[in-house]
Amino acid sequence: MFEPLNESSSKSFQNEDSKGGVKQTNAEYAGFWRRFAASVIDSILMTIVTYIVYLIFIIPGALSGGTTGGDILIGWIMGVIVNWLYWAGMESSSKQATLGKMALDIVVTDYEGKRISFGRATGRQFARIISALILLIGYIMAGFTEKKQALHDMIAETFVVVKK
Repeated sequence: MFEPLNESSSKSFQNEDSKGGVKQTNAEYAGFWRRFAASVIDSILMTIVTYIVYLIFIIPGALSGGTTGGDILIGWIMGVIVNWLYWAGMESSSKQATLGKMALDIVVTDYEGKRISFGRATGRQFARIISALILLIGYIMAGFTEKKQALHDMIAETFVVVKK
């Protein structure tokens, strides 16, 4: 499934083949710019979806005489839930990737090269908040670490690798 581009950016994984046996494969870690481009695609898509969800909760209040703080809060909470379900659901699915990652042929794996669970994907998603809160340094780390891991990857014990 995975083949290295060069030895310095690859890691050996054990993966099960279709017959249940184990095969040795290599993975190329996805670099910063590839991950950044995937994130831009996902962010654009999710901004549109989140805005639509938000409007679903704001428009009824506005049409009936004005929105309340409760309408805005519920819209915001629903936006957070939609984003969480998108990122965690897609990365823990059989595709192992969001739509942006799929477009750039990269996937999220655990340290053994296997699909991550929904729980691990949820932890990874919320760890992204930490990566962002420290002036995006958690994201920038992916450009400088040996295994191309961002802070949230290290916290969740995941890799982002090129799908071959």
